[in-house]
Amino acid sequence: MNGLNVNNRVQGFDIIDADTLMTKPLPKNRFLVESLVPQGVNILAGASKTGKSWLMLDMALKIAAGEPLWGLETTQCDVLYLCLEDTYQRIQERLMKLTDEAPTNLRFSVTAGTLGNGLEQEISDYLHSYPQTKLIIIDTLQKIRAPKVGSVGGVYASDYEDMSALKKISAERGVTIMLVHHLRKQKDSDVFNQISGSTGIIGSADSAYVMMRDARGSNTALLIATGRDIDYQQFRINFENLHWVMVERKDGEELRKERIPQFLFQLVDFMKDKPEWSGTTTELLAELGDEETSPVSAAKSIVHYYYEILYPAGIDFKATRTSKARVLNFRKRDGCDGSDG
Repeated sequence: MNGLNVNNRVQGFDIIDADTLMTKPLPKNRFLVESLVPQGVNILAGASKTGKSWLMLDMALKIAAGEPLWGLETTQCDVLYLCLEDTYQRIQERLMKLTDEAPTNLRFSVTAGTLGNGLEQEISDYLHSYPQTKLIIIDTLQKIRAPKVGSVGGVYASDYEDMSALKKISAERGVTIMLVHHLRKQKDSDVFNQISGSTGIIGSADSAYVMMRDARGSNTALLIATGRDIDYQQFRINFENLHWVMVERKDGEELRKERIPQFLFQLVDFMKDKPEWSGTTTELLAELGDEETSPVSAAKSIVHYYYEILYPAGIDFKATRTSKARVLNFRKRDGCDGSDG
């Protein structure tokens, strides 16, 4: 259960108390594209003829081959691309323009069932045959949605039901589902409100990306990304030789690293010549000579950034509670001298 050993089950609930959850380091979500495409149900929306399918095909090729996208590392895996508005002839033409050697672990289909009418079983059967598949691209979302007449709850309930079915597949099978979708023609100050459909779609998606060309026919576009597991970020991209090439990235990894409290790096240095150390957060900050960081902020940061800063440096961490205070316990792993990185 997301890295937690939850043994307290009460009337159907798996219970964990807030104090334990606050002090338990948890592994981060898996990313297929570093800091940009996490596991889950994600949605890419843009106006018609924006170039969404070119971007998705290029991403599919790079993930299948394990090659970086815009300088971001990818996790190599099998990819299924449901090109439900295309033909094999058109896909072939695009592949020939994008690459000389296409990977055999990228597979296509131009047909599929709809949600509630066969698609779920089709995906299950496919994953049984190709268990290394970790990315399914569906182009477009509308093509897998069955008409619902007189749906109880209206459009929102229908949208939420369809997204919930996809999220169930993603969670149970450990796959990322990327949905290609459209934007409304009506403008909105929040670009994510322009995604077609009710808030049941955008509210259910784990991550959302909006792609907008500067003008119709322009080779320049803005890709805006946000989600539960990714930072809000913007990419300025150019369409060059049928590839979307990154020109500029705002926010993202550099700003994320800047937000990591400096005392964590001091802690790594502090532990370099120590096999272990135990004490309260206040005592730790005193040892580090840090008079600016509050004990509460320090304790939260240790847990939040554990797998990014302390674990790679070979430092194990556990919090225990005595009758008087919470004690932090750090220990260097055997045979690990830490990492200068």
